[in-house]
Amino acid sequence: MFLETFKQVIANNGYEVLACGLLAALTGQIIKFILFTAKTKKINFKIFTTTGGMPSTHSAGVMALSTIIGILSGFDSIEFAIAFGYALVIMYDAAGLRRAAGKTAASLNKMMEEFYNHDLRAVGGKLKELLGHTPFEVFVGAIYGITFAYIFHSYIAG
Repeated sequence: MFLETFKQVIANNGYEVLACGLLAALTGQIIKFILFTAKTKKINFKIFTTTGGMPSTHSAGVMALSTIIGILSGFDSIEFAIAFGYALVIMYDAAGLRRAAGKTAASLNKMMEEFYNHDLRAVGGKLKELLGHTPFEVFVGAIYGITFAYIFHSYIAG
């Protein structure tokens, strides 16, 4: 009963768009946590609040948002064009600027480690290095977001 009422309230409106984008990003973070745990054999709950890694949840969220807008308003609508343009900027930033900033942080950490004889606390600690994504991580996140939007809409509309 609750699920049917929930579906009726959010179906084919802005609530569906918002829920789809947020849930795609949230489930992407859960997938990232599972993959990290399987790869390292360690549980690290900080993964839920960090950037970088596989898949890009920024890409998943914005592509789910764009796709659901395309499904509801049409892929030739102004709303879709705006959302898709926004998604491209976010994905470019994730794979470009933030990744470059992460590489810069890694270089600075290495230099500061040598300069301060491996005592980075003297300068306030280590800079965060995992800021961006590889192009493959962005691509996988985008594909996940598109797929999520179609499945989410078929569930809500069905």
